[in-house]
Amino acid sequence: MSIELLVVLGLILGAEFVNGWTDAPNAIATVVGTRSLSPRQAIVMASIFNLLGVFSGTAVAATIGKGIIDANAVDLTTLAGAMVGIILWSTLAARWGLPTSESHALVAGLAGGGLATAGPGVLLWAGWQKVLMGLFFSTFLGFGVAFLAMALVYRLSRRSVPDQVRGRFRVLQILSSAFMAFSHGSNDGQKFMGAFTLALVIGGQIPVFDIPTWVIFLCGGVMALGTSVGGWKIMKTLGMRITHLRTHQGFAAEMAAASTIELASRLGIPLSTTHTISTSIMGVGAVKGLNAVRWGVTARIVGAWLLTFPICAAVAYGTVTVARWVTG
Repeated sequence: MSIELLVVLGLILGAEFVNGWTDAPNAIATVVGTRSLSPRQAIVMASIFNLLGVFSGTAVAATIGKGIIDANAVDLTTLAGAMVGIILWSTLAARWGLPTSESHALVAGLAGGGLATAGPGVLLWAGWQKVLMGLFFSTFLGFGVAFLAMALVYRLSRRSVPDQVRGRFRVLQILSSAFMAFSHGSNDGQKFMGAFTLALVIGGQIPVFDIPTWVIFLCGGVMALGTSVGGWKIMKTLGMRITHLRTHQGFAAEMAAASTIELASRLGIPLSTTHTISTSIMGVGAVKGLNAVRWGVTARIVGAWLLTFPICAAVAYGTVTVARWVTG
């Protein structure tokens, strides 16, 4: 392998680590917020099920590796620029306690780096259609399914006393949190596998885009390692600040979000797990009334979402442009 390829692969693994670190709260924020598990217990559980989810398929990885930009028109510098944007923006947002979308950061970085390398013709519409579908899944579908799930839980539990509801759903919420961690691995874990394999193709290490088994193990392990670190500030924002959650609400939010993500994964749709769990929590809170959701906190989260795409695209574009100027 060339030094350039090794550097790019290292940056992709760095972005995968950040993905596990900053997205860990997606799977465990509600189970920690309701105190069904301690933060350490939840992190261990999420690390295991994130890793298992990575091995559940490669459809999303194929979309990222073959459907976003034309691999024949870009080079390793393009991928390096994309990874720099992801690492910088996600790390900065995590320091502010803001959940961001590594999915949007990745596709934005690929777009920005691709535009700097080969112009608008590098973008592939087939893959971007799936990205747009992912936006619908993670916002409207996540919110709607969670709202309906919460309404059903309230209806089924209307004759139960609060202590019974809390005890019954504590166990169910642990299971739903494991499902959420698994679904995160099945979607987010695959995205950087796609980028890693694309780098191997561009670097001449493999002839066609076909994800090697060792890449699945490597990327899955790095993401699980990042998950084990945990993003505590983001966890507090999602699990405690959007709305006040009890065990039955956490269960409904996680089941709705995990089911939505799993459906997207099977269809090869890359979506934001951060958006999906966030809108699911909002949907759960909205069942009790709009006043149950802290819309000021929600506005900050939405602001971070809106900034992710232009910032990561701009950083990738600038990184690639400067790199080409420096190397002539």
